[in-house]
Amino acid sequence: MSDRAVTFELRDHIAHVTLVQPERGNPFDQAFCSQMCEVAIECDETPGVRAVLIRAEGKYFSVGADLKWLGADRAQLPRNLKAATAGLHMAISRFARCDAPVVLAAHGLVTGGSVALAAMADFSLAARSARFYAAYNAIGFVSDGGGSYFLPRRVGTRRAAEFLMLNQMWSAEQAAEYGLVTRVVDDASLDAEALVLAQQLAAGPTRTFGEMKRLLLSTHEQPLEAQLELEARSIALCAKTDDSWNAIQAVMAKRKPEFFGR
Repeated sequence: MSDRAVTFELRDHIAHVTLVQPERGNPFDQAFCSQMCEVAIECDETPGVRAVLIRAEGKYFSVGADLKWLGADRAQLPRNLKAATAGLHMAISRFARCDAPVVLAAHGLVTGGSVALAAMADFSLAARSARFYAAYNAIGFVSDGGGSYFLPRRVGTRRAAEFLMLNQMWSAEQAAEYGLVTRVVDDASLDAEALVLAQQLAAGPTRTFGEMKRLLLSTHEQPLEAQLELEARSIALCAKTDDSWNAIQAVMAKRKPEFFGR
């Protein structure tokens, strides 16, 4: 068994982030959280990354928290959780704030923290057979991984409370209807369609995508005038990029713009 829980590979400007412990159900434990943080830094710092594609090997996307890890040492559990969430939460923050759009391809069982991961992604595609299970309350936990932040923004606070507090399981169709995932695709075409979407995004204005991501993150916290100022500052930053200037010139010349992520 490999000691890697998550891998990073850059191909054609797409950072392929893969959960690679299928024999264990790709669980969230301290090693996974630490490695996910390392991978998020790679996505944020590696030159040439213009989209991120998160997927998982095996029958399940993730079974969520590793119960054997949680149940091993009661005295150390609070400390272990603080250490693990430090890595996981930094990974979530960096994925959410990096310029590269994040695409997630969900299949099989998507449990606990992996639901939060799907909610964090800018675009989430779900295989038709996917199921999204809250799981936290089943073991007396609250959500982590940004679940309490991203889920209400995707599905609304009432629906998020139902999902988390009533320990619900949603089908792929329900997840799409409620806004947790972008769309549902056939199981056989999940990886291909997720890759096509990542390729489309990787061909776009990467720094503009980053500014838009960060504006969307702040929209619920800022008063109107503050958000307007953030928009003005962001659009001015976009105007300094080669991609923006060249696109303006291309559109005026009735040519299709070409973007290089700079």
